[in-house]
Amino acid sequence: MDLSSAKVGFIGAGNMAQALGKGMISAGLLQANQIWANAPDDGTLDVWKAWGCNVLINDNTSVFETCDIVVLAVKPNLFPVIVRELKECKGPDNQLVLSVMSGITIADIEKGLYSKVSNLKAIIRVMPNTPALVSAGCAVYSLNEHASCKHADVTMKIFESVGICHQVPESQLNAFTGLSGSGPAYVYMAIEALSDGAVKMGIPRPLATQFAAQMVYGSAKMVLDTKRHPGSLRDDVCSPGGTTIAGVHALEKAGFRCALMDAVEAATLRAQEQSAHK
Repeated sequence: MDLSSAKVGFIGAGNMAQALGKGMISAGLLQANQIWANAPDDGTLDVWKAWGCNVLINDNTSVFETCDIVVLAVKPNLFPVIVRELKECKGPDNQLVLSVMSGITIADIEKGLYSKVSNLKAIIRVMPNTPALVSAGCAVYSLNEHASCKHADVTMKIFESVGICHQVPESQLNAFTGLSGSGPAYVYMAIEALSDGAVKMGIPRPLATQFAAQMVYGSAKMVLDTKRHPGSLRDDVCSPGGTTIAGVHALEKAGFRCALMDAVEAATLRAQEQSAHK
């Protein structure tokens, strides 16, 4: 499958779809006129029009029947509606269906879209995250048995246009949901709390938030660029008897690390529940 000549369709044209569309265009993977975007109304379509993409209103069938790559980017609760519209629709040969719907498994998509095993096509389930909106996302994906290495390569190119991307077994997707999918919310809470602490100590709110966010960004970049263990980098900052070790001690007393581990576990378990109970 050659992405440079493929027709890519989005069923659901909201923030994540827009991030991927913009990423592909900006990276030169394809031209805007190779993209089809469909939504229930024109509320989210203006940006697609401005890019020069093809836009459709409430016409999922045309997207599915026309496009070589179909991205299912709707809320999970709308999946049954999509299934009713698309079941037994015939798409192009070698079509790839990409799903970014949380909690909807590959088996759900296979059963929903294709009633006959002989009709099954390549399906790849992806767990992205919202920092893709600023080209700093991280995504993991899993393939069904009909997806080839070429399908995987295309998926990598699409999601690497907005961040990093890795293939994992589907059994790990719920855990990645708990880590990287839900993780931005944990970090936003940490930034907010750090800003609150600085305000308490007399720093103006705008400056407190800016410095808290920049500190998190810089610290993350240190981990990624140096590839050193976070604990080792932490030790570099902790001088004997100094200010930082006093702050670290306060976090340890409050159960900071345990709270983050519990958050990843709780979100993972909730993702498992959502996958099991549709």
